[in-house]
Amino acid sequence: MGERTLLMVEEPELLDALLRLAAAAGCEVHRAADAADARRHWSTSPFAVLDAASAIRCLSGGLPRRGGVVLAGFGSASVEALRCAVAIGAEQAIELPAGEAWLVERLARAAELGSGEDPGRVLAVVGGRGGAGASVLAAAVAVVSSRTGGRTLLVDCDPLGGGLDLVLGAEEVSGLRWPELTITDGRVPASALHAALPAPAIGRSRGELGVLSCARSTSGPSAAAVAAVLDAGRRAGETVVCDVPRYPTDAALAALAEADLTALVVPADVRAAAAAGRVAAVLAEQTRRVGLVVRGPSPGGLAPSDLAAALDLPVLPEMAPERGLGRAIEQGVPPGRGRGPLARAARELLVALRNAGPSDELEALWRAS
Repeated sequence: MGERTLLMVEEPELLDALLRLAAAAGCEVHRAADAADARRHWSTSPFAVLDAASAIRCLSGGLPRRGGVVLAGFGSASVEALRCAVAIGAEQAIELPAGEAWLVERLARAAELGSGEDPGRVLAVVGGRGGAGASVLAAAVAVVSSRTGGRTLLVDCDPLGGGLDLVLGAEEVSGLRWPELTITDGRVPASALHAALPAPAIGRSRGELGVLSCARSTSGPSAAAVAAVLDAGRRAGETVVCDVPRYPTDAALAALAEADLTALVVPADVRAAAAAGRVAAVLAEQTRRVGLVVRGPSPGGLAPSDLAAALDLPVLPEMAPERGLGRAIEQGVPPGRGRGPLARAARELLVALRNAGPSDELEALWRAS
């Protein structure tokens, strides 16, 4: 039997409310009596809900930082509780009853992850200007993820991009594209989604890659459909890679809102940096963690650190040019299959995605208190 959600709550009325919400979500819980009891399930439980007193006890008991932790209560948490929650990795502070619907959904997701596997992660890839190479990088990350054994979804959020299936040489592969996919109830099983989508051949792969591409039309996905697909991948523990346009469509904003990490691809030249500055300003309002992928070489000697300083963003991978990439894509060879700069950048992005920490919003709340 898989691990259950960990519940460590001292306040009796709050405990009753959380047990009621867990029952509504179909989520089995383990009620930890103290930090020593919680420690036995801390690293394997798919989700943990703590109240303020328990967050303080968990930190003082030396429990390590982990993902998938929520601080819950009937009112605002104290500064000390917020500090402790941030230190052990909490992603949200939820006030009841206002946050009940969100918490039920999160508990239901945890129930599907009862095997103890980590929840999936969502990466958004955005170009700092036209032709920056965001679509190619997004495809390469998905290819590398799948080839290393991960179950992966590649999601096209740009209806004016011509179709992400073309980047993978999969335009003739059967399966549904966005215009043909109907999501009516806001929730879709990941297994059913993979069964319906094109699964392009990418050489020797230990994983599974499903591609949800736009078609050769201006008909793009709705925000609700994008959110449902990303949620399906996350609930199934998959890596979800989104190719997101620079212009803030509803679908793009939905993807950015769900992203654990957003990679802004910027060629190392002055004009690209100027254009990326405007894109970065939009991203700062819509998503939590943004980093740069700097594409060289720079015609004017701009270093990645110069771009990082100008845009006030950390550099994720740097990427040198890859010889023959354009020709390979034209011939239908999926990007990221080799050992060149593109595949290396993709691997570095996957490491950064796995290491993405808890929500910056909770830390900001603590610091502002």
